Amino acid sequence: MATVIRLARHGAKKRPYYHIVVTDSRNARNSGNVLEVVGKYDPMLARDNEKRVILKIDEIKAWMAKGAKPSDRVYRFLANAGVVAKREIPNQTKKNLQSEKTLQKIKDKADKLAKIAEEKAAAEAAAKAAAEAPVAETPTETTEA
Repeated sequence: MATVIRLARHGAKKRPYYHIVVTDSRNARNSGNVLEVVGKYDPMLARDNEKRVILKIDEIKAWMAKGAKPSDRVYRFLANAGVVAKREIPNQTKKNLQSEKTLQKIKDKADKLAKIAEEKAAAEAAAKAAAEAPVAETPTETTEA
C-alpha cells in the first residue's frame, strides 16, 4: 500500500481548515478513510502564528520511516519544522532574458568579429606603410631634339 501524508480539507465555505493525514494514495482527498491524523493547518491565521501549523513530529517520522511520502505542501511544512531538508529551487531563466548559453554564443561571435576587424586594420596599416615607404626614383632620360 502506497501511503501519503497530505492535507484533508475541513471547515466551512471560504473558511478552510486542514488536517494533515496519512492515507492510502488511491483514496480521495476527503474520503474520511485515513490511517492517522498527524497534524493540523489553519491558513486563516497569520504566518507568524505558532498555531498555524501543528505537527506531530514523532508520528510523522514513524510514517516516513515506513515509506509514506509527503505532498509538496506538507513537505514544505516539514522543511520549515526542520524534519527534512529544504528542496533546492531551480534557477530558471527569466523570459525577458537570454540563457547563459545564448549569451556565451553572442560573446564568442563578438570576439571573432573583433579579431577579424583587428587583423583587417593591421593589414591596412601594413599596406599604407608600404605605400608610403620611400620609392627609389629612377632617373628620367632627357632627349635632345
